[in-house]
Amino acid sequence: MSRTTASVLAGVRAVAPIILGIIPFGLVAGAAVTSAGFGLAEAIGMSLLVNAGASQIAATALYAEGAPLFVVVGTALVINARLFIYSTSIAPVIVPEAGAWRVLLGHPLVDQSYAATMTSGRFRDDISVVPYYVGSWLILAFVWQLANIVGALGGTLVPASWSLDFAVPLVFLAMLVPALKFRADVEAAIATAIAAALLVPVMPMQTGLIAAIVIGMVWGAARHHEHPRVEVDA
Repeated sequence: MSRTTASVLAGVRAVAPIILGIIPFGLVAGAAVTSAGFGLAEAIGMSLLVNAGASQIAATALYAEGAPLFVVVGTALVINARLFIYSTSIAPVIVPEAGAWRVLLGHPLVDQSYAATMTSGRFRDDISVVPYYVGSWLILAFVWQLANIVGALGGTLVPASWSLDFAVPLVFLAMLVPALKFRADVEAAIATAIAAALLVPVMPMQTGLIAAIVIGMVWGAARHHEHPRVEVDA
C-alpha cells in the first residue's frame, strides 16, 4: 500500500467514530431544503457547494420564513466565517506539502476534517498530512451527501417528535471533547460556551457566534501562554 493510500485511509478511520452523528445532521439539512420549497436538485447542489451544514440549515430556515435574500446570504457567510479562522491555523500544516493543489484544499475544510487534522494527523510521522486531510473529508462528504438526499426525499415523513435537530450539537461535542487535553483548552471551551449563550441571542445575524469564538481564542491563547503544559487531570 502506498503512503498516499495509507494516509487517506488513516483520515477515514480518524473520523469514523463520528460518522453516525453526521447522518441525522444530514437528514435535517436535506429536509430543511425541501421544506423551504426547493427540490431534490437544489438539495443536492446546496450540500455539494455549501459544504457546511450549520449555514445550510440556517439559510434555508430564513428563506422559508421569507427573510430578504441579503439576510439569508449574510447569515450563511457569518456562520461560515469560522472557516476563515480554521484556514489561518491549518494553512501552515498543509500548504508546505500541498504545492499547486493548495488552491483546491479550501473546499474540504469542514469542522470534522479540520479537527482530525489539527488534533491528530499533523502529529503523525507515518502519514502524509494532505491525503489524510482529504481522506477525512471524503468519507464525511459521501455520508453527508447520502443523508441529505434521504432527508430531501423523505424528511417530511420523519415525525417531529424524533427531534433530529439534537444531532447538530452532538456532532460538534463529539469533536470537541477528545481535543480537551489541557486545562487551558477546557477553560477556552467554557469561555466560548458562556460567551455564545450570552451574545448569540442579542447580536444580529449570528455575529454573536463569531464574537464568542474570538473570546474563546483570546482566553485560550492567554492561558496557554501562562500554563502551556498543565493537563486536565493535573
